[in-house]
Amino acid sequence: MSAADKYLYVDRTVVNNPLAQADWASKKLVWVPSERLGFEAGSVKEEHGDEVMVELADSGKKVRVNKDDIQKMNPPKFNKVEDMAELTCLNEASVLHNLKERYYSGLIYTYSGLFCVVINPYKNLPIYSEEIVDMYKGKKRHEMPPHIYAITDTAYRSMMQDREDQSILCTGESGAGKTENTKKVIQYLAHVASSHKTKKDQVKQQEKPHPGELEKQLLQANPILEAFGNAKTVKNDNSSRFGKFIRINFDVNGYIVGANIETYLLEKSRAIRQAREERTFHVFYYMLTGAGDKLRSELCLESYSKYRFLSNGNVTIPGQQDKDMFTDTLEAMRIMGFPEEEQIGLLRVVSSVLQLGNISFKKERHSDQASMPDDTAAQKVCHLMGMNVTDFTRAILTPRIKVGRDYVQKAQTQEQAEFAIEALAKATYERMFRWLVMRINKALDKTKRQGASFIGILDIAGFEIFELNSFEQLCINYTNEKLQQLFNHTMFILEQEEYQREGIEWSFIDFGLDLQPCIDLIEKPASPPGILALLDEECWFPKATDKSFVEKVLQEQGTHPKFFKPKKLKDEADFCIIHYAGKVDYKADEWLMKNMDPLNDNVATLLNQSTDKFVSELWKDGEKNLYQPLFKAIVVAGMSELPGAFKTRKGMFRTVGQLYKEQLSKLMATLRNTNPNFVRCIIPNHEKKAGKLDPHLVLDQLRCNGVLEGIRICRQGFPNRIVFQEFRQRYEILTPNSIPKGFMDGKQACVLMIKALELDPNLYRIGQSKVFFRAGVLAHLEEERDMKITDVIISFQAWCRGYVARKAFAKRQQQLTAMKVIQRNCAAYLKLRNWQWWRLFTKVKPLLQVSRQEEEMQAKDEELTKVREKQQVAEKQLEEMEVKQQQLNAEKLALQEQLQAEMDLCAEADEMRNRLVAKKQELEEILHDLEARVEEEEERATQLQTEKKKMQQNITDLEQQLDEEEAARQKLQLERVTLEAKMKKVEEDVMMLDDQNNKLNKEKKLLEERIAEFTTNLAEEEEKSKSLQKLKNKHEAMITDLEDRLRREEKLRQELEKNRRKLEGDSTELHDQIAELQAQIAELRAQLAKKEEELQEALARIEEEAAQKNLAQKKIRELEAQLSELQEDLELERAARAKAEKHRRDLGEELEALKTELEDTLDSTAAQQELRTKRETEVAQLKKTLEDEAKVHEQVVVEMRQKHGQAFDELNEQLEQAKRNKASVEKTKQALESERNELQIELQTLMQGKGESEHRRKKAEAQVQELQVKHAESEKARAELSEKVAKMQAELDNVNSLLSDVEGKSIKASKDCSAVESQLQDVQELLQEETRQKLSMGTRLRQLEDEQNSLREQLEEEEEARKNVEKQLQTSQAQMRKKMEVEAGSLESAEENKKRLQRDLESVTQRLDERNLAYDKLDKTKTRLQQELDDLLVDQDHLRQIVSNLEKKQKKFDQMLAEEKSISARFAEERDKAEAEAREKETRALALTRELETISDMKDELDRANKLLRAEMEDLVSSKDDVGKSVHELEKSKRGMEQQLEEMRTQLEELEDELQATEDAKLRLEVNMQAMKAQYERDLAGRDEMGEEKKRQLVKQVREMEMELEDERKQRSLAVAARKKLELDLKELEAAIDQANKNRDEALKQLRKLQAQMKDLLRELDDTRLSREEILAQSKENEKKVKSMEAEMIQMQEELAAAERVKRQAQQERDELQDEINNQASKTALAIEEKRRLEARIAQLEEELEEEQGNTELVNDRLKRALLQTDQINVELTAERSTSQRLEGARSQFERQNKELKLKLTEMEGTVKSKYKATIAALEAKIAQLEEQLDVETRERQTASKMVRRTEKKLKEVILQVDDERRNSEQYKDQSEKLNSRMKQLKRQLEEAEEEAQRANANRRKLQRELEDATESADAMNREVSSLKSKLRRGDLPFTMRRIVSRAGIESDEEAEAKSETPEPKPE
Repeated sequence: MSAADKYLYVDRTVVNNPLAQADWASKKLVWVPSERLGFEAGSVKEEHGDEVMVELADSGKKVRVNKDDIQKMNPPKFNKVEDMAELTCLNEASVLHNLKERYYSGLIYTYSGLFCVVINPYKNLPIYSEEIVDMYKGKKRHEMPPHIYAITDTAYRSMMQDREDQSILCTGESGAGKTENTKKVIQYLAHVASSHKTKKDQVKQQEKPHPGELEKQLLQANPILEAFGNAKTVKNDNSSRFGKFIRINFDVNGYIVGANIETYLLEKSRAIRQAREERTFHVFYYMLTGAGDKLRSELCLESYSKYRFLSNGNVTIPGQQDKDMFTDTLEAMRIMGFPEEEQIGLLRVVSSVLQLGNISFKKERHSDQASMPDDTAAQKVCHLMGMNVTDFTRAILTPRIKVGRDYVQKAQTQEQAEFAIEALAKATYERMFRWLVMRINKALDKTKRQGASFIGILDIAGFEIFELNSFEQLCINYTNEKLQQLFNHTMFILEQEEYQREGIEWSFIDFGLDLQPCIDLIEKPASPPGILALLDEECWFPKATDKSFVEKVLQEQGTHPKFFKPKKLKDEADFCIIHYAGKVDYKADEWLMKNMDPLNDNVATLLNQSTDKFVSELWKDGEKNLYQPLFKAIVVAGMSELPGAFKTRKGMFRTVGQLYKEQLSKLMATLRNTNPNFVRCIIPNHEKKAGKLDPHLVLDQLRCNGVLEGIRICRQGFPNRIVFQEFRQRYEILTPNSIPKGFMDGKQACVLMIKALELDPNLYRIGQSKVFFRAGVLAHLEEERDMKITDVIISFQAWCRGYVARKAFAKRQQQLTAMKVIQRNCAAYLKLRNWQWWRLFTKVKPLLQVSRQEEEMQAKDEELTKVREKQQVAEKQLEEMEVKQQQLNAEKLALQEQLQAEMDLCAEADEMRNRLVAKKQELEEILHDLEARVEEEEERATQLQTEKKKMQQNITDLEQQLDEEEAARQKLQLERVTLEAKMKKVEEDVMMLDDQNNKLNKEKKLLEERIAEFTTNLAEEEEKSKSLQKLKNKHEAMITDLEDRLRREEKLRQELEKNRRKLEGDSTELHDQIAELQAQIAELRAQLAKKEEELQEALARIEEEAAQKNLAQKKIRELEAQLSELQEDLELERAARAKAEKHRRDLGEELEALKTELEDTLDSTAAQQELRTKRETEVAQLKKTLEDEAKVHEQVVVEMRQKHGQAFDELNEQLEQAKRNKASVEKTKQALESERNELQIELQTLMQGKGESEHRRKKAEAQVQELQVKHAESEKARAELSEKVAKMQAELDNVNSLLSDVEGKSIKASKDCSAVESQLQDVQELLQEETRQKLSMGTRLRQLEDEQNSLREQLEEEEEARKNVEKQLQTSQAQMRKKMEVEAGSLESAEENKKRLQRDLESVTQRLDERNLAYDKLDKTKTRLQQELDDLLVDQDHLRQIVSNLEKKQKKFDQMLAEEKSISARFAEERDKAEAEAREKETRALALTRELETISDMKDELDRANKLLRAEMEDLVSSKDDVGKSVHELEKSKRGMEQQLEEMRTQLEELEDELQATEDAKLRLEVNMQAMKAQYERDLAGRDEMGEEKKRQLVKQVREMEMELEDERKQRSLAVAARKKLELDLKELEAAIDQANKNRDEALKQLRKLQAQMKDLLRELDDTRLSREEILAQSKENEKKVKSMEAEMIQMQEELAAAERVKRQAQQERDELQDEINNQASKTALAIEEKRRLEARIAQLEEELEEEQGNTELVNDRLKRALLQTDQINVELTAERSTSQRLEGARSQFERQNKELKLKLTEMEGTVKSKYKATIAALEAKIAQLEEQLDVETRERQTASKMVRRTEKKLKEVILQVDDERRNSEQYKDQSEKLNSRMKQLKRQLEEAEEEAQRANANRRKLQRELEDATESADAMNREVSSLKSKLRRGDLPFTMRRIVSRAGIESDEEAEAKSETPEPKPE
């Protein structure tokens, strides 16, 4: 064997050892569990029921083991088997033994079904060379020994043959060798599938040198990833800290065409901190040791000790030089095609990560704000990352946070700043690593060849179970669950495919579903949500914590079978999950942070804008932040000050858990589409030593890796299978006569054999070519075969021995005859030797042969001739045969050539077929690519279309705006017509209001009548409440008496408990546990009491809040009324908005200026904020200079900006509208410019239209006069309305006063009703509690009495037993003394005494057996009592559940309260908003009226200017032709004036429309008022009827309750008397128990004395035996002396034999005696233990008594509370009657039990000693009674709970009715308040009308001023015209120049106007 073969092949000479087979067959070898070795080999010696006596093979020790703990051992032929699935006994011990044996032999690879198990050898093995690769190349898996190359080759071959994608899944713990095995897989594939280049490719390579071949690049990708992603851990020097999926693509011919790498779960936290003796990622150490001086200065590198992020400084790896690894990594980057810029960029990022750790922060003196005292490290970081230092420090110390729509700078604390730095370091390293993987993928995908299929290699961490596991372990274990599910699914799919192929009956089992519950527990999105979904949900809530997350998980998944909470109260773990590998405890610390993974947004934007291209490329997705979950300001409670600002981008909230789940789902989808191959890596030991294997460690990993799970699945099927021929050949010996002679099919033969073997049909299946067996069947057959073979060999050996003996006998017989013949011949010779004739004969005889020689020669010649003839014939035949052979060879060659040709044809056809398939695949892939491109193009087209649509929408919007403006102009004309109609409607409204006043007067009278009824009802209810109070006082007196008695009883009980506690020394441990449980119960009960108090407080709060809610609803209704009015005002003001455009533009400009200032100041610090406030004050001062109306408007805007952001939004909308208007104005401006050019041509036509324009002007003047007349009329109408409104208001005030009185009375009535209902409810609860307590007290008293009786009986039994034992000991002592005296006499008497002793011992053993039986019965009673204790514990759990339910109810109440508060807050906000809107509308209305006045003044001024200009135009036209040319300018000005006129008209029309809208709103309000009045009357009538019915019901209930209370008092007095009697009995029983305990102690002392005496007697027995042995020795010496005498020798021999027999008998007797003594000692020890147990049980029972007393104390406390609250009355009569009946029955039972107990006491005192067994039966009967009583109690509790539920339901109904009444009363109030508000509105309208009149006067004055301004401007124009005329007359300017100048002047004017009009753009 070569050096490599030793590590691959098994030495079969050792395995197939016949001695081992014989040893296994002779001994029943099994595996026994061992703490040291995991499992030890042993042979079964004896079987005792469920236990087995096993002799260990190594030590020879004998051990008793349970049968279930033993595991079967495989036959020796299965030792070191290559595939563990072939093991006939599939169990943990066999798997571990096989792996261990192979590992110690140097065989590290072993198959286990689909798995390949690899154990790390911790040394280099010579099994990875190119020779080994060639050896495995193209071979099938079963042809070669197990190897990673075999797995890889099967994957490669199946990919080539089946054209199916493959995957190799390597999993295992850190240090198990996953990464090394993935390297070997890539190495093998690179060797096997390296592309053979064509000549063209080689020429191309020579022309353009490639950085490295694809295979070489694929191998070099690993060192780069290892440098940046691997690190040294405690377990492994080169541990991969990320998972990866390497996807190697192959073309149709099987050559590598590219690769792709995906990574999972990089441990980025290692970059900032490491555990002890561990390193961060290798690249940091490579860079710091390997970088040269130039590079060090460029990267600002320092020594190891100066970096904070290197926790352990310079930690070296043995056998590795970091400097060499640095050069190797750079070389690998060069081969991968990384340019030098990218290499240095990577190193700069690595250095910057280290420098980030050196940034230090300090806390400022007077605040928590962080500061950076030394910014050298920050400067280095900014230098390396290409950032500004000040921006970076500002982003870290005072980042900008978005609050609403604005940005605010927030100062960070020291902890927040440090957290932000660490998060930044982790994020930069992760981004760099992701970029590196992307860059490697880019380098590996350069080839142009098409990939047909791929092999994926998954290198991911295995299942992890630490002491406490975190979020990372959950993700890893979740991945392994999914992978194990895939394995289970694929494994049994293959198994079941084989079953189907073989035609076996098999119901399909999907073992992947076994793991589905655990996977659902982790990943399920809803109903109920899984752990990851709950974690994501918690991340949304600002106040969520890890604790709240755990509570939510327990609430949602508490009942899941794979989930449970740790039992210990102070356990560190938060929850446990049962995975397939075992139970895993998880600690949910910082899970929310890990899942959110927050990052400082300010720094991300800085890095995105970095001057360094590499850094900016890394952070180019900083805006999108693909892998960082982005949050609005989600602040976790308990970590309320989260470091840094969270990113706030809609639709991008993606957590780490979500991303990992998506990645995993993609990975699982790809793996499901592939054919998987599984490799499981295992660590043999943690010391990294070669040749050492820790069995427990390996077993844990086998569980975690799923190998044992696979074995479990194998056991479900038929794992062992044998071909028919082999089965027949091997096991035909077991069925010799079953198969008939002659040929028979293998299947039929196997069927006959199995029938003969009589196997169970469930244990086997017969397929088409194999027989399938369940696990363990073949081992059984092997055992039977070995037994058969041993029988055959024994018989064969016997036959052989017989044959040899017979042969030897025959030989001896022949020898005897021969000897006789020889003797006879010798005698004859002696006689003949001297005879002469004999001599002559001897001499003549040789001479007779000479004559015969010639004859012999002739004969020989003849023979020669014959031989020659034969030779010639043979030679001829040979020649003929050679000729024939040549012919046949020629034919054979011809046939071979034909065959070869046909084979070639077939091969060509196959190749053609393969090529066609490959082409088809290539074409399909091209098709897919084309389809993908088409889809991309379609997506682009859709994008372009969407953009086009957006543009079209913008265009349409602009067109709509234009249309709206035109429509608005038309509306103004229509509204002018409608205004007149509205005035008529106002008069009709006044008439309607008069009618409404009359109706209100009628309603007032009805209300007064109802108030009188309410007062009478109230008086009746007050009388009833007084009578109830008297009853309450009586009850309180009774309760105080009962409390005094209870206190006395409690004192007596406490004294008794103190006496008992002194005797409880032995049972301290159990007592402590029970005490802890009691403490918990007490705490829970205290909590219950607190919760009840809190519940009552909460109910009180709810009532208060209900009142507040009602008030809020009233306010809401008032606000709704105000809102409706404000909406009407809005409609009016909207109409006037168009008129206020010019004024709003000015305000808009000022607002925009303020906005820009505000935004600038928001970005600045606190000092700038102060400046902002100063500027705002300055702005306010500037605004004061404006008109008074403008001041009011601006103040309202400022207030609204502070209160709500809505007003700000509205202003923004207005600004947008202004922008739109500006755009439309610009369009119109362009149109005007074009028109201006046309106007020069159309001057002459305009001259003609001059007359028409004058006519229009006159019409406009007439319209203005008409409007003024209408305005005067409207003012008169308003004055009339104001007078009517004053009258209405006076009437409404009277009505309101009456309504308020009525409401006060109704409120009092409702309060009284609610008080009575609450009293009823409280009394119900008290009565229920009393009944419960009575029942519980009765049952507990029964229990205590039964327990006292049982204890008495047990004590009496023990006394009897003690007396019996004493008697037995006395008798035995006397007998032993007599025996000792007899033994001193002689040996014969000793033998007789021995016999007597045997008899006595037998009698003693019988008695002991009887005692044991008695103790067994006591054990049974103990078990029953234990069951009772368990039942009590169950009750305790039930109480806990009740407590938890109450807590939940409290939480629900809290939620209700919170909802009510939120509703009230919302209503308050709405009210504030409504008030703010009202103020706004008022200010707008004022502003609009002012604008109207200004516009009307402007219109008058424009008319005047128009007249003047027309006159001038006429003068100019009448002048010379030269002057006529400049007239077009005047025409333009005229047109402008006409446009202004049209605008004024449109504004007037809009005002008319608004007036019409107000009139319509008034009509609607009046209709609504009438409907509300009718509804109000109906509701009042219905509620009166309801109130009367409720009063009647309440009166009935009160009477019934009084009757029930009297009955209860009687029953209570009877119960108290019975209880006193029972307490007296209890005291007597307790005294008897104390006496019994004392007697028991005395008995125990006497027992110990007797045991000491027994020991002395046993010692004396031993002495006698020794003396007897000495006597026997003397007799032996005497016998030796007697032997010398010959005469007496025979006699002495006989005596010796007799003495020896006697000796043997004596030894046997001695052994028996010793055994008996040992047994007796053990039995006595058992008896002592039993007594101790009984004493412990008694102590337990006493403790239970104490518990019961504690319970009674708690019950008494509850009674006190209940009795204090007896002033409240219960409703349920039926329930109370039933409880009173029960109490009577209980009382009678108590009396009977008292009588029975007294009788029993008298009987027991006389008959205790004689009735030992009868007492046990009585105990059992009493226990049964106790159980029945427990059942009764449970039923009573259930009935009580039902009663409570019913009462609660009824209470709720009553409360709902009361609420309905309150609502109705509140509605009435609301209606009255609405009427008041309506009157106030009318007043306001009057006041507004007066104000409008004043504003109109002010507007007139403004118009006059504007007219004066216009006249001044007209004078200026005239001057300009005169100057122009003079210039024209002079003729100085040519005509073209004049035209240009005029145009320039107009354009400049227009541009100036546009600039003034356009507001500054709003900064986004």
